[in-house]
Amino acid sequence: MSDQTPQQPDAPNAANPDFDAMTRDIAEVPAVEVITTVAVHLMSSAAVNLGLAEEGAAHKDLDEARKLIQALAGLVTASATEIGSYHAAPLRDGLKSLQLAFREASVVPDEPGQGPGEKYTGPVYG
Repeated sequence: MSDQTPQQPDAPNAANPDFDAMTRDIAEVPAVEVITTVAVHLMSSAAVNLGLAEEGAAHKDLDEARKLIQALAGLVTASATEIGSYHAAPLRDGLKSLQLAFREASVVPDEPGQGPGEKYTGPVYG
């Protein structure tokens, strides 16, 4: 009998996953997909910080939401001509919804044209 523990042959190691098999090469991802993915992440995070998610009050942080909406507005505005109206239109709609939600969530709402991202999008009215 041997004192050694038998080794499993080439069992997948959970501590060292094969990332090459799990992800695409970033060079293969079209720019429009990267831009829209980033925009969706910014939208989701802003919505959570506006308190629009489940248990919203626990995560509400308007300062963080303002930063995220500002970044989203810059991204959407700057990339709109590059990604085309097919992709930009829903991003603009989502951005406007977040800007209006921010105004509604604020104790003292910003004047039209002064809210987050409005220096890029112009004044937002409901």
